[in-house]
Amino acid sequence: MKILLPIIELLEQGKVAPQTEQVTVYQESYTVHDNVHLLMVKVNAEKFILATGASSIYDELAGTSVEGKGKACPLTHENRLVLNRYFPYTAPQAFGTKIATIGLGDRLGLASPGHIETIKGKKIKPVLAQQSIRELTLTNRSMNDMLDAAAYAVFQEGYTGGYGADGDHIKLESDIKYALSLGVSMITLDCSDQIDKTIEEASDEVIVKEFAKVPEEVKQVYFEKYLNKIFEVNGLSLSFDETSLMRNILLYDEAITYTTHVYNEYISKEDRAIDFEISIDETETVTAPISHFFVANELIERGVTVVSLAPRFCGEFQKGIDYIGDVVQFEVELREHALIAEHFGYKLSIHSGSDKFKVFPIIAKYTKGVFHVKTAGTNWLEAVRVIAKTNPSLYRNMHVFALENFEEALKYYHVTPDLVSIKELDNVADEQLAEYMEDDAARQLFHVTYGLILTAKDETGQHVFRDEFFKTLDVHETDYRKALVSHIGKHIELLGL
Repeated sequence: MKILLPIIELLEQGKVAPQTEQVTVYQESYTVHDNVHLLMVKVNAEKFILATGASSIYDELAGTSVEGKGKACPLTHENRLVLNRYFPYTAPQAFGTKIATIGLGDRLGLASPGHIETIKGKKIKPVLAQQSIRELTLTNRSMNDMLDAAAYAVFQEGYTGGYGADGDHIKLESDIKYALSLGVSMITLDCSDQIDKTIEEASDEVIVKEFAKVPEEVKQVYFEKYLNKIFEVNGLSLSFDETSLMRNILLYDEAITYTTHVYNEYISKEDRAIDFEISIDETETVTAPISHFFVANELIERGVTVVSLAPRFCGEFQKGIDYIGDVVQFEVELREHALIAEHFGYKLSIHSGSDKFKVFPIIAKYTKGVFHVKTAGTNWLEAVRVIAKTNPSLYRNMHVFALENFEEALKYYHVTPDLVSIKELDNVADEQLAEYMEDDAARQLFHVTYGLILTAKDETGQHVFRDEFFKTLDVHETDYRKALVSHIGKHIELLGL
C-alpha cells in the first residue's frame, strides 16, 4: 500500500491527488465527514476508499493501514453499509409519481458511473440497481452485489441527486420480503403467474364455461360494479358488456387478489416509502385499455397505492432492438393507457424499453414526460461493443460461443432473430466487429446469451470468458463510460428529457 502514501498525505491536507500511471483517482468522490477525508481510488483493477482523520466513520470502515497515515478500505458489502449510514444519498430512495424515472439494469456492476453522468441535469431520476431474480441467477450475482455496486458508483461520482433500487419482476412472497429487508426502494410485482394465458384467445363459449366456475359472490360483486355501466375516465368512455366483463374477471381477478395481498402484507407495512409497480406485461396477452382500467380501478378501490403500472402493449417490445409493430396503432392505445394512468395518479411503465427509439417520442408526448422506462440488456451490449473494438480475439470467441448456445438461452427469453442473416465471422475484419452491435439479430444473440457467456467454464473449472472480459473493461473503463453516455443519452433525448 506504499503506492497510496502520497495520495493519503495530500488527503490529510484536504487536497485531491492527480491521476498517476499506477493509481486512478476518482476526484468527484472526495468528501469530508466529521473531519474524516474520503476519496475513492483504483490500484491494479481494485478500488478502495482512502480514509484519513479521526471519528466514528473512520473507525467503522474496515481497511488496511497506509503507513499509519490512514487506511485503504475495500469496496465490501460491510463498508457499503457504513457509507449508507453516514451518507444517506448512497442509499436507495423512492421517487413517487411526479417525476420520470428510468431503470438502468447493470448486469456487470460497472455501468452506473456512465448512467449517472448521463442523467445529471436531466428531468429524470435513475433506478441504478435493477435486476430480476432471473438476471441475478444467470450471472451468479446476489441482490446485495447489485445494491453494493450502485451505492459505490454513487459515492465514486459524488452524486447526491438520489437513485432507486428495484427488486425487479419479483413473483414470490419470500423474494419480496428479502428484497425489502435489504433496503430496495422499489418492488416490481410480476403477476404473470396469476394471469391465465389461455383466456385471451378463448372463444365466447369457453369463457362462459370457465366463468361458471367463479364463486357466485365474486360474480355478484363484479357484475354490480361494472356490467353495462359507463365509466368516464379522463375523456374516455369505457364500458363492459357481459362477455368482456367475464373475460376480464377470468384474466385478472387472481392477479388483483394477489397484488392486494402483497401490498397489505409487505409494502404497506414498511416504515419508508416504496415505489410499488404492478407488472401485467409478462404475458402474450395484450392489455386492452379497458382491461388496464379494470385492474387499476380494482386495485385503487382495494386501497393499493400504485406508483406505476406496466401493461402489455400492442406490437412487440423484444429485447435489445427497436419496437416491432404498427406505430400508429401503438400511439392510439398508448394515449388511452396514459389517460388511464393519469386519471388514477400513477406513472405508466414501459418494460423492455431499451432501444425503442421509434416510440419514445410518443411515450413522452402522451405521458407528459412522467413515466417509468426499464432498460437493462442494452448496457451489456455496449460492453460487448467495447470488447469488439478493443479485444477482437475475445469478441470472436464470445460470438462463436453465443451462436453455439443460443437455443439454451431461449429457455429464459423470447426473441426471434434471424441468425442466418448475421454476417459470417470469418468475413468480418477486426476493425468492423463492433458493427455487429448495429445488427438486430446479432444484438439479440448477445442479449440473451449474457449469462451463459459470463458463467462458462472449461474442463478445469476456470472461466472461459469472464476474467478477460472484466479485465478488458477495466483497462477501457473510460471507453465503456463514454459508450453508455452516448447510447443511454439517446434514450433520454428521444424521451424528451
